[in-house]
Amino acid sequence: MNSLLARLILVLAGSSAWTSAQTIITYTNFIRQVQQPSGVQWDMSVAATSPDGGTLSALAIDPGGAHFELWTVANTTPLTNYLLDTKYVSTYIPTATVTIRSEDPYPAIPRTRADHPFYVDVTIIGLLSGATDPAASKSVNLLRYVQSYGVGGVGGGIDRSQATLLSTASIATNGLQTLTYTLTSLPGTPLTKRRGEERFSVFSLADYQAPSTQLASQFVQIWPVTDGTITGITQGQVIRAAMPQVTFTLNDLYPNSRTYAQVYKGSPVLGTAGTVVPGSNLVINDSIPSNRVLVVNNYDSVLDSDGPWTMELLTETPFGIDRLAYLSFTLDRTIVVRGAFTTIE
Repeated sequence: MNSLLARLILVLAGSSAWTSAQTIITYTNFIRQVQQPSGVQWDMSVAATSPDGGTLSALAIDPGGAHFELWTVANTTPLTNYLLDTKYVSTYIPTATVTIRSEDPYPAIPRTRADHPFYVDVTIIGLLSGATDPAASKSVNLLRYVQSYGVGGVGGGIDRSQATLLSTASIATNGLQTLTYTLTSLPGTPLTKRRGEERFSVFSLADYQAPSTQLASQFVQIWPVTDGTITGITQGQVIRAAMPQVTFTLNDLYPNSRTYAQVYKGSPVLGTAGTVVPGSNLVINDSIPSNRVLVVNNYDSVLDSDGPWTMELLTETPFGIDRLAYLSFTLDRTIVVRGAFTTIE
């Protein structure tokens, strides 16, 4: 049992070090061992082992098994903790892994946007099927939870024990199962502004040696769709002098995004590549959405001729390019001099 346990901690320590190395915010990582059924706990810093090494558990494995949790604590104000992974070790309980994938390759915590799908890979190993095998060795339960962060929330300090149990499914076969979710089931309207998390957890069945125990768990953060406006120029306006000051108001910018305004000659055509308005380029590389207001002046140089023009506000994310706002205006800066010239001789 000790050698099996050493390999388990090796995997957990490695994933924690990889996570902290890829994020801007610093993290403190630790592994918590919880004995079953006594509930005795022991915390071990991941720094005590190298990312590619292992160590023996601090406590012996009792007949009821032991539950291992990998935690990371973000060095933010206030401190925010995340349960990254769990493993349960026992004599006959199967093992499980849960992995969540989306179109966003962010390596730290799975995340996606409210209007896009995500995928849950559940792998079960070690299920038995003999007539005399204990019930707890023959199947596990997959639980799906949802928890909204509320309007403007980012998940800091939430009580995850208050998440809503959305569904429960029994799994009685070994191997990989992939579940596809076209859209989030978080509560709230409109759907595009939902924010929160969905958690998928595999639990063993209770028996005489141990209670129902979480074997694996993973959650995905759901962030809202960005919206934005352009003010300072009105639709159809005729501009005969210098270009006016414009203000771009941006709400719920995706954590990994580039947002900018562009102009091009002619009427609005979705997908047209224009010229970026100087001072409007905004790159966000964060772990949570944000709001911004950009005020731009002195951009006449990108409008090189009179006639109809289009201005668009665009945001580029792992999900593609979305147009947030647009308008058309006419530029008429030609100076016409009207008068007469006469001489008296």
